[in-house]
Order: sequence, then structure tokens, then C-alpha cells
Amino acid sequence: MTRPGLRRPAGTDQRVTPLELFYDLVFVFAITQVSHHLLDDLTWRGAGQSAVLLLVVWWSWNYTTWVTNELDPESPVVRLLMIALMLASLLMSAAMPDAFGGEAGLFIGSYLAIQVGRHVFLTFIAAGPHTLERERAGRILTWFVAAGVFWVAGAIAEGEARTALWLIALAIDYGGPLALFRIPGRPFAAGESAWQVSTAHFAERFGLFIIIALGESIVITGATVSGAELDAPILAAFATAFLVTAALWWLYFTYVARIAERRLEMAANRTRTARDAYTYLHVVLVAGIIVSAVGDEIVIAHPTDPLTDAQVAAVVLGPAIYLLAHTLFRLRLTKTVGWRRLAGAGACLVAGVVARNADALVLAVIVLGVLIGVIASERLVSARRARRGEPSPLERLEATAG
Repeated sequence: MTRPGLRRPAGTDQRVTPLELFYDLVFVFAITQVSHHLLDDLTWRGAGQSAVLLLVVWWSWNYTTWVTNELDPESPVVRLLMIALMLASLLMSAAMPDAFGGEAGLFIGSYLAIQVGRHVFLTFIAAGPHTLERERAGRILTWFVAAGVFWVAGAIAEGEARTALWLIALAIDYGGPLALFRIPGRPFAAGESAWQVSTAHFAERFGLFIIIALGESIVITGATVSGAELDAPILAAFATAFLVTAALWWLYFTYVARIAERRLEMAANRTRTARDAYTYLHVVLVAGIIVSAVGDEIVIAHPTDPLTDAQVAAVVLGPAIYLLAHTLFRLRLTKTVGWRRLAGAGACLVAGVVARNADALVLAVIVLGVLIGVIASERLVSARRARRGEPSPLERLEATAG
């Protein structure tokens, strides 16, 4: 069993606590660092490095979310753990601008302190001897240590060798849940049943990270405008950027988040569904928001100028990635394809080809029009369904559950 006082009381309604919201503040800074890293190097290399930074940030946050889904954040010991993780996360974020250069040691050292330190706590402090909790935490710890060898080796190496070693480390980190953290020669009968998911708390935490990413987009938009001369084109670009962010929020929180939470609650294998739909697919949603924020900053800085190919890609790829992620999210949860959102992703890409030589503001308005078109088409389908007296997707889901 878990040590007394560290686990959430059984049968309690688990919601997000102020400590978890406080912890998330660090990741507003982390997401800002990722977007700035991409903005400063709009090349294939810069995009690849930014993707690695995002995956590292996401993996550190994601595991802490799984942990707080079970442990009690009101416990003084758990609070101290969270504060220590916050400090390490802040150091990791501070090192991100030069993570592939002189700050590689601080970046990787902080990341490993988060992952290894957290699971040393779970293995040897939060769980008693010979328990399922200790066994599963110990297995995850073993995988983190194995990946850590490559993380450290990459921090010592330079250039392409560093990149190659870090990609191996990422593959180990991200492959662990898929392999159920198996260790050769050590059987583990519990399998996926070893992990339990508190649905409401879990879905809320991932929804809040989407808010973090959207909030970073608002911050970067406001910061860019505050340093510019506020003429009509810039104000129009600012309004367009804000409306794009609002559309991204609308697409997730109008009904997707509620339906996804209910489907997670009803899933036959809740652990696997949470792993696939939230742990893996939500980082794609976040990536789309980050790239969209970079595109917004570019448009506000150059509203009346044609953009380079890399800048055009940033403007159209952000919303396209976001809509594609929604399509994959729905496919995983419902085994159906969201054709309107998939078509919207394709339309964003087409806009990047057709309007590549247009002014930045024109391109941004077209992308905004695509997002509004997706929202309007979904609202139209919903209104027609209501007029025919047919149940909504959530009502059908509830009827199925009943």
C-alpha cells in the first residue's frame, strides 16, 4: 500500500488543487521558451530542436500529472515534492534557449532531476515494500535511468552526436508506456491494471495545459503589439491573432473536452485510453498552438509584407496541426473521422500555397476564415440535428452509457 497520508482518500471527488495550478505557472514560461526558440530559428533544424524541447517539457509535466492523479497534494510531503519539481522545471526552462549549446548540462540535469527524483520518491518513500505501487514506480524509474544514460551522453557530446543520442533517449522515454515499462527477466502480471485514472481530475489537468498554451499565445501577441507602432494594419493583425486563438479555444472547449472526459470514464481500458488520447495526442494539440502563436507574432510584426516560405509555413501549419490533432483525438476515442476538422487542416495548407505571396495579414485572415468555417459548419450540423429532434453526440453517449 501507499504510505499513509500521501495518497488521495478513496472515494473522494478529485479536482484540481491550488498547488497544481501553482505548479503549472512554471510551464507558462516553458511554453514561451519553446515558441521563442522556434521564432528565433525558423529552419528545419530550429523546428526539430523546438520539437525536442517541447517533448521534454511535456514529458516532465505529464508524469507529474499522473502522479498527482493518485497522491494527495494537500499532504505537506507531497507539497514539498511539487515545489522541488517546480524549481527544477524553472531551471530547465531557463536553460532552454541554449539547450543545444552551452546550457545542455543544466537543461538535461534539471530534466533528470525531475524524472528520476520524482520516481525515487514514489518508489522508496510513497510506497511500502513489496507493493504494487513500489513495483510499478520502480519499473518507471528503471526506464528513466536507462534513458538518462543517453541524455547525459548527449549533453557531453556535441553537434550531430548530441542530437542522435537525445533522440535515442526520447525514444526510450516515450516508448516506456507503450511497453508497459517491461524489464527483461522480470515478469509483471498486473499490466495496465496497475495504473488507475481518476477521470475528472485527469481530463481537467490536460485541459488546463491547453489553456496554458493558449495563454502563452495571448501573452506573445500582447507583447508583440506593445512594442510596435499601433497603426491600422498592426491593430488589424492583433485582432486577427486574438480571434485565431479564440477559435482554437472554441474548437476544444465547446464540447470536445466534455465528450472526451465522458468517453474516458466509460472506456473499457481507461489506462490505455488515457495514455493514447491524453499523454500522447495532447502534445500534438499543444504543438499546433505553439506554432500558431509564432505565426501570430510574425503577422503582427509584418502585417503588410509578403512572408518568406518559412514564415508562411508557421502561419498555416499551426492551425493545420491543431485541427489534425483533433481528428486523431476523435479517431482514438470514437474510431470515427472528424471530416470537417480534417478538411479544415487541408484548407489551411492550401491557403499557404495559394496565398503564399499575399501580405501577411491577408494570409492570416484566410486562416481565420478557415477556422471560423469549421466552427460554423459544426454549429450548422448541430442546429439541424436539434431541429430534427435528434440527440447531440453527448446525449447519445449518455444514452449508450445508460
